[in-house]
Amino acid sequence: MSVSSAVPETGSPSGSADPRSAAPGTPPRPRGRDAALLLVLCGAIFLEGIDVAMLNVALPSVRTDLGMSTGALSWVLSAYVLGYGGFMLLGGRVADLLGRRRVFLLSLTVFVLFSGLGGLAGEGWVLILARFVTGLSAAFMTPAGLAVITTTFDEGPRRNRALLVYAGTAAAGFSLGLVAGGLLTAVGWRWVFFAPVLLAGGLLLAALRLVPRDAAPAGRSGERFDLAGAVTATGAMLLLVYAVVRLGEPGASAAGTAAVAAAGLVLLAAFAVIERRSAAPLVRLGLLRSGPLLRANLGAMLFAGSFFGFQFVVTLYLQDLRGWSPLQTGLALLAVGVDAVLAPTLTPKLVERFGNARVILGGFCLAAVSYALFLPVGPDWSYPVMFPTMILTGLAFALAYGPLTIAATEGVAEEEQGLAGGLLNTAFQFGAALGLSAVTTVNLAALGAGAEPLDGFRAALAVPVAAVLLGALVTASGLGRRARV
Repeated sequence: MSVSSAVPETGSPSGSADPRSAAPGTPPRPRGRDAALLLVLCGAIFLEGIDVAMLNVALPSVRTDLGMSTGALSWVLSAYVLGYGGFMLLGGRVADLLGRRRVFLLSLTVFVLFSGLGGLAGEGWVLILARFVTGLSAAFMTPAGLAVITTTFDEGPRRNRALLVYAGTAAAGFSLGLVAGGLLTAVGWRWVFFAPVLLAGGLLLAALRLVPRDAAPAGRSGERFDLAGAVTATGAMLLLVYAVVRLGEPGASAAGTAAVAAAGLVLLAAFAVIERRSAAPLVRLGLLRSGPLLRANLGAMLFAGSFFGFQFVVTLYLQDLRGWSPLQTGLALLAVGVDAVLAPTLTPKLVERFGNARVILGGFCLAAVSYALFLPVGPDWSYPVMFPTMILTGLAFALAYGPLTIAATEGVAEEEQGLAGGLLNTAFQFGAALGLSAVTTVNLAALGAGAEPLDGFRAALAVPVAAVLLGALVTASGLGRRARV
């Protein structure tokens, strides 16, 4: 179904939900085993969110304890992004071919082991390796978990509610992770890694019991795995993400970055040729010709870039310029986590009433207002002056993130749900890397031209504003269309 169309009309809820559990016009809530399953899957995406956020706060302590340079420290973040963004597309398709349960459980196990290795690291290179493999495991775990939701809950209001709860949990993980990271770092930065291990271990035990076996494993007899497509797609994603990461590195040469990007584009072109000729392609190219799906993924990329770029600039402003502690910074950004409350409560009603595209467009417009309000940031702004931006950012995330997840998977065949989830999460990760690199590049360029630090932050803040305005245009272009995937 189109990204711009309303949610499919339904009569009584399908599946195992009790029709009496919802008032007329209200999406039914998951009950019983379905609710428990959703809790486990939300726990996994929450785990991924807090893992990233807590480490961001702990980085200065990590640098001091392990004696890492600033350049090496940046690779603690970049290694995760490379593993996550580079293998996400492959992870989604592998889940379709080998079974979502199997891939989810195996990748969650690897996540536990290598998150623990990060906490035990005595040298910088061990921590960087652990972060790369942790990101790689998340690249398989996240689309597999999303595919479990989209194949367990029938398309329509039940699935929409489940996806909106899932999206809200992801946002809550990132927001609460900033506060938890500040608290745990005060005890010792290694607990930033050990705490997720404890949570992931409990989730793994619950998942073994609750995640359903695939009704019809996609790895059917006689079907070959598209190895050439997997190698070229993964190589292309790795190189393109690396090129984006290099944009924000002060010492990276423009020629080197262009060469890496060009190599990634060459592999991407080779991938397209291979998929066109393959009898069992990794990615069915016809799926990529869907206008609604492309709009959803492009919108996701732009929204993630704006959101993570904005939070990065605000974090630097509060800690480097204002001298706020990591815990104070996390508490200041906690208001953004209002998405965790609004996504499962307000957003489903808005989607039912106005349709995905209009709600997504509203999210982009609110984000533009939110970021624009912060553009004239001063050297001594009080928190009450910042608060409207924080709360509007959370509201914008509630309106855009969940409906984008619905739009990117709606109408896609069950055997391609893992792939659709992989495409969506690749767009989010690539957008996040692009947004972080763009704001860093603009900030450094302004400082290099002689600007004061505050002026550098103001210049960088223009990037999130531009990204959400472009995303609003992309979403608006689909209004009124009812094309099907």
